[in-house]
Amino acid sequence: MTHFLLEASDLPYQLPRFADITDEDYAPAIEEGMAAQLAAIAAITADPEPATFENTLVPLEVSGAGLHRVLSIFFNKASADTNDRIDAIRAEVAPRLAAHTDAILLDPALFARLQAVHAERDGLDPEARYLVERYVTEFTLAGAALDAAEKERLTALNGRISEAETAFELALQADSNDLAVVVDDVAELDGLTAGEISAAKAAADSRGLDGKYLLTLVLPSAHPHLASLTNRDLRKRLYDAQRARGSRGGEHDTRAGALEILRLRAERARLLGFDTHAAAVTADNTAGTPAAVRAMLERLAGPAARNARAEHAALSASAGFEVEAWDWPFYAEQVRASEYDVDLAALRPWFEAERVLRDGVFRAATLLFGLTFSEREDLQGYHPGVRVFEVAEEDGTPVGLYLLDLYTRDSKRGGAWMSSFVDQSVLMETPTAVVFNNLNVPQPAPGEATLLTFDETTTLFHEFGHALHGLLGRATYPKFSGTNVFRDFVEYPSQVNEMWMLWPSVLAEYAVHHETGEPIPPAVIERLEASATFNEGYATSEYLAAALLDLAWHELGAEEVPTDPAQVAEFEAAALAAVGLDLPAVPPRYSTPYFAHAFSSGYASAYYSYIWSEVLDADTVAWFKESGGPTRENGEAYRTHVVGIGGTMDPLESYRDWRGRPAPIEPLLERRGLA
Repeated sequence: MTHFLLEASDLPYQLPRFADITDEDYAPAIEEGMAAQLAAIAAITADPEPATFENTLVPLEVSGAGLHRVLSIFFNKASADTNDRIDAIRAEVAPRLAAHTDAILLDPALFARLQAVHAERDGLDPEARYLVERYVTEFTLAGAALDAAEKERLTALNGRISEAETAFELALQADSNDLAVVVDDVAELDGLTAGEISAAKAAADSRGLDGKYLLTLVLPSAHPHLASLTNRDLRKRLYDAQRARGSRGGEHDTRAGALEILRLRAERARLLGFDTHAAAVTADNTAGTPAAVRAMLERLAGPAARNARAEHAALSASAGFEVEAWDWPFYAEQVRASEYDVDLAALRPWFEAERVLRDGVFRAATLLFGLTFSEREDLQGYHPGVRVFEVAEEDGTPVGLYLLDLYTRDSKRGGAWMSSFVDQSVLMETPTAVVFNNLNVPQPAPGEATLLTFDETTTLFHEFGHALHGLLGRATYPKFSGTNVFRDFVEYPSQVNEMWMLWPSVLAEYAVHHETGEPIPPAVIERLEASATFNEGYATSEYLAAALLDLAWHELGAEEVPTDPAQVAEFEAAALAAVGLDLPAVPPRYSTPYFAHAFSSGYASAYYSYIWSEVLDADTVAWFKESGGPTRENGEAYRTHVVGIGGTMDPLESYRDWRGRPAPIEPLLERRGLA
């Protein structure tokens, strides 16, 4: 009897039956799913008929449906609401899943059939032809053309890499929890809002720290509270905790694991015919080569560092002493307030979470695409704090479900992300999608309003851009559903969606004081826009530093990777000095020991994707502004050429068809104050 996790749920939109799932369901379901997919692959390769699209590509697309279903549920559980048992299962299945993937990608009979269909692809419709081309490219890059001995070594490398990446993430989460800053006296929290203090107390209470306050850590180097805390010693404690993650020695030190991952990836890249892991990754992204990525990043690094140094001098003059990394966010807000009369912390009463969601995030989608959102309290998420919304077209046609998991907790990894439980696909007879967003907003005490920071509000709009991409993408084949696009393209729609946060017709609806009902003063928005490039040297430099670190590590050959964890800091310092980003007061957004994007997710050698995508984003924002903003006509054009196509065609080709040219870099330079 097939495990229920492998089958489509009978709930609306095939929403998983979360109430029926126990931790012990995952391992057997995953094992059964892998076995079922391999049996389906064996049936394809055993077919005596000549390979065709219908007898090879179609069953290949269908083959992993059950396994994909259970893995989407399991990996979200492991990221958003984990426990010791889930962590153990994850560690156990990681190498088995890597071996399973290799068994398919390295199957010579299957590859031969794909190549045969590829040779006759001209008679196929455009999406089917592109599907064949993508499969042959991906199989080739994965090592399908290697000999038997090389494949055996590749499989061993992939298994160990998977184990090491999982271990990195688990160690980082454990160390982040251990390093959360305990505060004894509420007076030390001066500068935080009542809601933030309430959240810190609730976090302490959850760990049995009665009468204390707990500041939990976030992924980036600069904790958001650094902008508000008036107590300099506490700011330093919090900053030091953020920077210490993964580098204190002991069982949660991630540095040795990161170096092992780098060596293994470099060896694998060489085996696959590439000089470096960075070359292997960029070969199948829109960038093409590491050289193209480095050229862009270095073009931006010099002006960004110049601006950051000027900002540092101004902040230090304002503070009356040399500003350190733990001071910068605080004094930046002081200067922003004095020079532009903008206090980002003071804006929080206008960013009440429920209003932001319904009258901001959802309203922008309604203006653009005609979508409507209705909360379904009868449907259960994977955690009590998860909310479920039904999404429909303007005419009532169902689009899918959107799940929101807003609040932080010890069982959730840091950061913010989007993924899906159900993908739209004509072939799979799933006309609608089920997507979800995870954020890490501190949860205030019951009855208190959740007031978002400016950055948290931006993040919600950003992540919902991914959600829209997942909901609106239309494809025949599962491989092209929703956000299944090139890694250095996927951030583009989410970054575009950030623009609606301050768009007047959207802002006027949601930015209302949660107590008085007064709208945010128009003069405040004017001052915000006037200060758009303020502190941009810092923001661009910290991002570029992380992107260049990611690239520098992955440009190394296996023999060049340091062997001593103590050398990690030395390598970072040298890599940043080489591009002029060795700014003591501006640490990289992520340092190696807590660089989850690079060592435990799909952004290895691809953290550059955010600014690479921002070239398209900035050009698109300019187009929206020139064309009248969030109108239905503009939304349909954007949907037709960007979010609606999923991965069904080359995204840059679609962009050129729409705009009549490639995206220029000038709008990006102007936005970031680098022109």
